[in-house]
Amino acid sequence: MKKVIELRDVWKVYQIGEVKYPALRGANLDIYEGDFLAIIGPSGSGKSTILNSVGALDVPTKGQIFLDNNDIAHLTESQLAQIRGRKIGFVFQSFNLIPSLNALENVALPMTFQGIQVDKRIERAKKLLGLVGLSHRLNNLPNQLSGGESQRVAIARALANNPEVILADEPTGNLDSKTGIEILSLLKKLQKSENKTLVIVTHDDKIARQADRIAHLNDGQVIKITKNKEI
Repeated sequence: MKKVIELRDVWKVYQIGEVKYPALRGANLDIYEGDFLAIIGPSGSGKSTILNSVGALDVPTKGQIFLDNNDIAHLTESQLAQIRGRKIGFVFQSFNLIPSLNALENVALPMTFQGIQVDKRIERAKKLLGLVGLSHRLNNLPNQLSGGESQRVAIARALANNPEVILADEPTGNLDSKTGIEILSLLKKLQKSENKTLVIVTHDDKIARQADRIAHLNDGQVIKITKNKEI
């Protein structure tokens, strides 16, 4: 199975005043093409930091991060931005939609930065919103959408540039349990139908149990990987 992302002895040390805080302490992780990986661990274990490292949002203090066999750990911010735009889609707990843009415009926005023509942006944004069941909400602003609808727009936006990898940080955290189940089901469906690699950070064991594999974090390290049938 092809490795899409590899973390090798990744450290991330934050400095607050004179105090150094190591969020990751030599983390190692392999993520495979078509994988559905859940990352779990107690608060402060480094879950969001490792996701940000995988997504080229955070530059490690030391260590190597390979994306398609290329070490991205120490690229410039502009190089990382290009990689993020083409290779990775993000879904956040707080949705992160632009309040002044409607659903169609929010989904089309990432394609703007990749230089895609306007008519093609609109066509793909409409298709993606249809894929997540929101063809009837194209012109609605975020404040006119429910939490579940907002997260569906965010998922459609994450797919805008047809990335290999979807990274989701507590994607159901701001939703009620019923809506959360619907969103997780949608992510799993899209992962299969669109042939994506899906990585979810969650504190919810029920969500983690839906994944193919689970990475268990503690004190900034991946202490074990379990397969779903072992849980």
